[in-house]
This record gives sequence, structure tokens and C-alpha cells, in this order.
Amino acid sequence: MTASTLPALAPAYPEIWLALAAMALLMLGVFKGDGSTRLVSWLAVLVLAVAVGLICVQPSASVTTFGNMFIADGFGRFAKILVLLGSAFSIILSLGYIRTERMERFEYPVLILLATTGMLMMISANDLIALYLGLELQSLSLYVMAAFKRDSSRATEAGLKYFMLGALSSGMLLYGASMIYGFAGSTSFDLIAQSLQGSGQASIGLVIGIVFLSAGLAFKVSAVPFHMWTPDVYEGAPTPVTAFFAVAPKVAAMALFVRALLSPFGDIAGEWQQIVIVISALSMVLGAFAAIAQSNIKRLMAYSSIGHVGYALIGLAAGTEEGIRGILIYLAIYLAMNVGTFACILAMRQKDRMVEGVADLAGLAKTHPGMALLMAAFMFSLAGVPPLAGFFGKFYIFMAAINAGLYTLAVIGVLSSVVGAYYYLRIVKIMYFDEAAEPLAKPVRGELGVVMTVTGLFTILYFVWPAPLLAAAQTAAKALFP
Repeated sequence: MTASTLPALAPAYPEIWLALAAMALLMLGVFKGDGSTRLVSWLAVLVLAVAVGLICVQPSASVTTFGNMFIADGFGRFAKILVLLGSAFSIILSLGYIRTERMERFEYPVLILLATTGMLMMISANDLIALYLGLELQSLSLYVMAAFKRDSSRATEAGLKYFMLGALSSGMLLYGASMIYGFAGSTSFDLIAQSLQGSGQASIGLVIGIVFLSAGLAFKVSAVPFHMWTPDVYEGAPTPVTAFFAVAPKVAAMALFVRALLSPFGDIAGEWQQIVIVISALSMVLGAFAAIAQSNIKRLMAYSSIGHVGYALIGLAAGTEEGIRGILIYLAIYLAMNVGTFACILAMRQKDRMVEGVADLAGLAKTHPGMALLMAAFMFSLAGVPPLAGFFGKFYIFMAAINAGLYTLAVIGVLSSVVGAYYYLRIVKIMYFDEAAEPLAKPVRGELGVVMTVTGLFTILYFVWPAPLLAAAQTAAKALFP
């Protein structure tokens, strides 16, 4: 093979860097043993920071490589930075937990790096085959992470459920991809788009393929009716793993969902828009009502994430540049709110044991006033109360829906937000007005306190200077509408 036939590697430097670094850290852990877990974890955070730097120095133009199967553009760069930040925060959140719960094994941060590599590949996929490769690299790592606490029957059950249902969704996605290939004649997003250009309609076989592809992707973002794994896996998996599941893979899967529908099938949006509208509405409604009865805060956050996926999908249903900008802003704000909330959950301990019950937050304002204040800010923001960041996330999404004529979907979103506010405000009420049967132990120190403070300040003060995020999301959205 001559140098002229080799693919251009520069657009994929972040992915190559992560893959090589993951293998290097794996070897470091093998030679140094489990005692090196903290070192490997901090090195993994450094690796993720370098990957962010590599993305930031990439040229702004859209570039394809590897036979047009991989694309680096503004949309991908924005989503990748969110994923890398989510992964880095997740590793930092896990440091204290894996030590106290005797889970210190060096494979943990390595698995996060490998999963993140898959997520970055998903975001840059410009071909159905590349899409599947990235998705499976991510998924295989996540299946192991869900069951990482080997002596816990709950974690083992979570890993098994996630694996079984994940295999089913992969089969549906592959069936959809094969139908699309059969009726469009190509797996390349660009060639599929060319074959559909100006047609305005698609054959019934292609529509069936899009339905199955959407079903597989809906599973990955835990949208209704493919959400059934989410509450059980969130509850059973170790809490830092749940935090990771709630942020980075969710952002990557949503970015993939957007690219996989808009890039090849943008000219036949009418064929898939109905699917997205239905799963968006169902996700918002179920997320709002099902969370009301939850007593476990991790299950509550699972249903909360289902609802928030529904809100984000409104932007995709709109199918406009404004809608995609809304999704990107929403995902950035969602990441900060969830990382902060899970930092608070990880700080909840009674007599050196983790607690996960909503009722265990009783009296938190008296024993940990700073943590209670930040937790209240996250809850108000998740509910969409102004002037916190979560309000602006929903505002941009709802405005995109209204401008696209999706009035019913916007109304369902607003009403779901009102219902969802009940269980968020209930947590605030429990923290500030209920008496604690057994107070939480130890004030928050170290990494958890830093993560809480950083995400809390972003959530509370976002309205002061929203311009940088707005401008970055606008530039990223334009990349999908050349």
C-alpha cells in the first residue's frame, strides 16, 4: 500500500489518541496491579483533556476520510467535547466510591476510555457500517461496566439485563441498516442522500428500514417505548457507572440519532418525523408521571433522563437548524445538571454506607447546607425554573418546535414539565422541611465538592453569559445544513 492510498488520519486523531492511550494505560495497570487504579484514573482524565485539545485545534471545515465513512465537522466537534467532559467528570466522581466500595480495579477507567472512543466514532459516523462499529465498541464496554461490582447481585442483574436488551436493539438496528442498504443501494450517508435528493418520498422498504434503525437508536437514548432497561440498570449499576450512563453515552447516542436521520434522510423528513414526534411525546409523558412514585433516587433520575430525552427529541422532530441548536444547548446544560446531581447522590452516606433513598435526604439543609443549596439548584434547573440553566435549555427547544409548527408537541412538553416539577420540588421539600431519622455523615470533601461547585456555578450563573454556548451551538448546527 503506497502512502497516497492511505486514508488521512488527522480528522481521527482524537479517536486514535484515545485508543492508543487506553491500551497503554491497560498495560500500565497490568504491570502495576490494582494499586495503580487512582494513578490510571487521573491519567485517563489527562488523556481525555488532551483529546479535547486535539478537537479544539482541528480546522473548522467539514472533512471526510476512511473512504467517506468518517466525518469531522462542527457538529461532531461540539458533541465530542461534551462526551469527553462527561467521561472525565464520571471518572473523577468515581474515585472515592471505588475506593470505599472495594472496586479499585484499573480496568474501570480503561473501560471508560474505550467506551468514549466508541462514542466519538459514533458521532463521526458517515456510514451505516461505521455507525455500527462505534455503537458496539461503546456498548460492549458499557455492558461490562454495569456489572463491574462483581459481588453485587443487583449489579450483575443490571449488566445481564442491559446486555440482553442491548443485543436485541443491535439486531433491530442491523436489520434496519440492511433494509436501507437493500433499497437505497449504499451504506454511505452521502450516497443515500444523493439517491433521495429531490424525491420527497421513499419506498416502503426504505421506510421500514428507517423505522428499525430509529428503534435501535431510540433504545440507546432510552426513549419510550424502548426505555424498559433504564430504571433497572440505573438502580442496579454502581452509582458512578449510573452517572456515566446518564451523561456521556446519552449525549453520543443523541448526536448519532440526529446525524443518522438528518444527513442521509433529510430530504424525506416527512417519512421519519412522525416517528420522532411519537417517541418524543411518549418519553416526556412517561418520564413525568412514572417518576412520581419512585422512592429510590437513582430510579427517579432514570425516569427523569427518559423525560429529558423526550425534550431533546423535540429539536430533532423540528428538523431545522434552530432545532439542532436547541438540542446541542440542551445536551450541554443536561450534562452539567446531571453530573452535579450525581455528585450529590454519591456524597450521601450514613455510617460509611451509600444511601439512595429519596427520604434519606431529609434534614440535609441542616447538616450540609451548601450541598443542599446546590442540590436544590439542580432540582429547580431540571424542572425548568428560571433563571437557572435548565429553563433556557427547554426554552430553545420549545421555540424551535413552535417555529416549525409543532404546536401540539410543544404543549405536551410544557405540560410534562409542570408535572415533572412535582417530584423535583418534592426533593427540595424533603431536604429543607423534613426531619432526618438518621443524619448524613461527613461533610463533602475532595473531588465531589469540586465537581458539585463547578457544575452548580454553571447551572446557577448560565444566564449571566449565555453567548459562548449559544454561538458554539449555532456554528455546530450549521454544519448539518450546508
